[in-house]
Formats: sequence, structure tokens, C-alpha cells
Amino acid sequence: MKRTLFLTVAAMILAGSVAVARESVLIDFSQLDADTVADENGNPTQNSRTVMDYSVAAGATFTSDQKTLMKTSLALPEWEVLLNSSAKNPVSVALSQVVAAPVKESADVPFAGKNVMGVRVIFPTWANNANAKIVPAFDIPAYEPLSDADENGERQKPTDEQKGKYLFEDGYGVVRNVGTLKSIAVTTMGMNYPHALYVLLKDNDGVERRYLMGNLYFDGWKTLIWNNPDYISEVRTREIRVYPIYPRGIPFVKFAGFQVARDASHIGDNFIGYFKDVKVIYDLAILTSDRDIDDEDLWGIITKKERDRQNGEMARFGNKQVNRYLEKSKMATEEEFTSSLEENSDSNAQSSTQDSSATVQ
Repeated sequence: MKRTLFLTVAAMILAGSVAVARESVLIDFSQLDADTVADENGNPTQNSRTVMDYSVAAGATFTSDQKTLMKTSLALPEWEVLLNSSAKNPVSVALSQVVAAPVKESADVPFAGKNVMGVRVIFPTWANNANAKIVPAFDIPAYEPLSDADENGERQKPTDEQKGKYLFEDGYGVVRNVGTLKSIAVTTMGMNYPHALYVLLKDNDGVERRYLMGNLYFDGWKTLIWNNPDYISEVRTREIRVYPIYPRGIPFVKFAGFQVARDASHIGDNFIGYFKDVKVIYDLAILTSDRDIDDEDLWGIITKKERDRQNGEMARFGNKQVNRYLEKSKMATEEEFTSSLEENSDSNAQSSTQDSSATVQ
């Protein structure tokens, strides 16, 4: 009996000395297919789960038809490639892009037949350090409430099951209740490029950090892992900090993009990369439990904070997208000149037809 009690107590002490971590999918690019908001040819252009309407930031000078076009999402073609000054030139800016890359059905991976993120970057061919960021079209909102979107990308009223949940969780860019990060994993397809890959994450204070995942000098699918070198597994050697339970906001991390860095000594020109997902292992920031009094229903402090943050995020996002919409509206759509010779030929043909008709009469 005493031996059993001793073993039980020892097991409890051992379990308590190890920090418990949780794994979550931060973003899964195979979920970002375009499936709503059709273009003039009937092809979907936006992702229904992540579509955002930025017409709320547009002024009164826009018509209702114009405002219906002011939508964007995390659909893969909407992502951007931002080049640093050493890599930026008109050709590289025009050709560097993100696409939805279909994986063959015959591929020996669990996501065969699905789309992943495909990236093309044009790096300089001369000896220059250069890098490119692959970022979403907008800063992913952390406080956007979960709701469905119709075929036109219009957000519907949240259902009872959706209340209290957020749009960009569950593999769409945001993970909540994150304490200390233990590990980050990226599933990517290497093509023997020596370039370094970084993951960019942003926390609830708006601080962006980058994490070196390693280089892409391999062939085929691989999971690149970053392990926190400062992570302390022994709880007795940790610095214990106690915070008020309420109304402290719940910490989160959100995906801010990738960064691909090309060293001056490495080959330049085209870089092609493919990415499936990003996962994180982390400590819980707080332990959620039922309490005798519902503090938030009584005081509403966190709700107000989150509403203010959401309004701020939407204002910044909307202004940027409206400016892009205006710039796109001013762009030339003609691919080639109208031939003056063809106009003359048509005029001559018409004149000849009229002359012939007059002769017959």
C-alpha cells in the first residue's frame, strides 16, 4: 500500500514538472481555395471562409455597384510577394506571384488532389543579398467574429453555434490562448534551392517576429521545424508570473507570412516554392474553466476591447484596399493598339459597297 502511494505521488510530481504544450494548425493553405464571388466569366475569385468586405471604409463617392466589387480574401492568388530594395525591379515585381498549385492525385502525401500555395520569386542574378516576403493581402484580423458568407461574399448573421468564435481560427491564420511558443513546423516542398526560409508571426501586442526554419536545399516534401532554444521544460526552474484572471485579454499569434532570403553567394533568378501548412506547439496562456459568476456578461470589458481592436483593424485594412481598388480602376486594360490600317480597310470596303450600290441603281 505504501509503495503504491509512493509511486502515485512520484508520478504526479513528475507530471507536474513537465510543461504541457498543445499543437494547433496556424494556417492550412489547402483550405484557401477560391469558391465564391464569381468574375465576369463565372469563375470564383475569393475564399468564402475568409472573404472580407472593405467597402465599409470607402467614401460616399463610390456607387453601390463599385462597392460590391470591394472584396478580398485569403484565396491564394490574392497573396502578395514583397521584394526588398536589392531585389526590386520592374520585371521581378511583375513576375513574382502566388498561385494555387494543384497536387497530383497520384502523389504519396495525405493532401494529394488538393491545392497548396505555389510561389514564384525573381531574385537578382548579380551578387546581392536579397529577400522576398510572401504575405496575405491584408493583416489577418484576430477579432473578426465567425459567420457564413453567401455566393456574393456577403457576411450573414452569426448562428447560435458561431457566437463567441472567430473567423480566422481553425487553420485560417490565428491561434488563441498562446503562451510560450515551443516549436513551429512548416510543410514545404524543396527544390534544391539554398535559400533560407523564415516564418513571420505577429502577437497580440502587434509585435512581428521571424523564425528561421532552415534552408530549402532538398528535394521533395519535408517538414521544417524550429525549436525554441529558450524553452524551459522543467517547471521548477521557470519564472512564475501570476496575472489577474479578469479582464486580461487572451494572447494570440497570427500568421504574418513567409520570408525567403537569398544570399549574395547563391544563384539568383527564379525561385519556385510550395507550402502546405504551418503548425505551432505552445503552452496555454490561461487555463479556461467554468466560474461561478460570468464576469464578461456582467462587465463586458473584454468585449469592448475586442470590438475596438476589430474596428481599428478593419479601418487600416479598408483604407489600404480602397486605395488599391482606385489604382486598379485607373489601370489601362488595352493589350494592343487599334490598327489604323484595319480602320481604313473597313472604310474603303464600305465606300466600295456604296459605290457599287449607286452603279446598280
